[in-house]
Amino acid sequence: MCESVMFFCCSSGAGSGRESVTVMEGDSVTLYSGVKMNQQDRIKWFFNDNRIAEITGDHSKICLDDPCKERFRDRLKGNNQTGSLTITNITNTDSGDYRLEIFSNRFRFSENIFNITVNGVSAAEQNEMNRKSVKEGESVTLDPGVINNPHDEMTWSFNDIVISEITGDQSKICTDVQCKERFRDRLKLDHQTGSLTITNTRNTDSGEYKLKIIINNSSSVERKLAVLTVIGSSVTKISVSVVLLITFGAAAAVFFYCIAQKIKEKRTVE
Repeated sequence: MCESVMFFCCSSGAGSGRESVTVMEGDSVTLYSGVKMNQQDRIKWFFNDNRIAEITGDHSKICLDDPCKERFRDRLKGNNQTGSLTITNITNTDSGDYRLEIFSNRFRFSENIFNITVNGVSAAEQNEMNRKSVKEGESVTLDPGVINNPHDEMTWSFNDIVISEITGDQSKICTDVQCKERFRDRLKLDHQTGSLTITNTRNTDSGEYKLKIIINNSSSVERKLAVLTVIGSSVTKISVSVVLLITFGAAAAVFFYCIAQKIKEKRTVE
């Protein structure tokens, strides 16, 4: 399966309070409430009209009935500060309408609907999409296969460490010392597609690369985009070094042996 397949999109009807999000199976999706909660606020989340979560300022209740527990199996997480709902390791059975209801003394009752469509792929296809191999020293491009929306924010991470961010026409690459030391100006971003290019790859670049996109401040999608394996020439370099060392040692041994033989022959003649 082609790795550049589009794995999510987002659209909203003006004034309709309805958002559409399309994701690939296995992604993590976060649906935002758009509010900062206080102790008096109460948020309810429904999936196809069945309540799946209730969040207040100090606690959250997830999957209060057995059918919900069976369906989501600890894959739902509620945020007490924002009221957002996260679905991890999403499956095609999670497709449907997620309705948000907000009860607050600061404003009237608010409602919003997120329609999630999950595009399923087989485990073999998913593994094939995620795996990438490159020889050390070569360049590799990780392409999400989307056109970057100026209102969206893209964040790349390597082994769960943030390495770059794109917001509109602005970008940040390796903002911490550890990242700068590891990649040393070898990362490049494409603002049109959000793709990440790693130049002059090293075996220390092997690992898991994830892409998270916050869509119009209403939802976000996180996906493990690639598990990169750099086939290091360092082993080859070590092998060559060992061969050269052995060859040099053997030549030196032969040289000194010949010298010793000549000295021995000279003494015998004398």
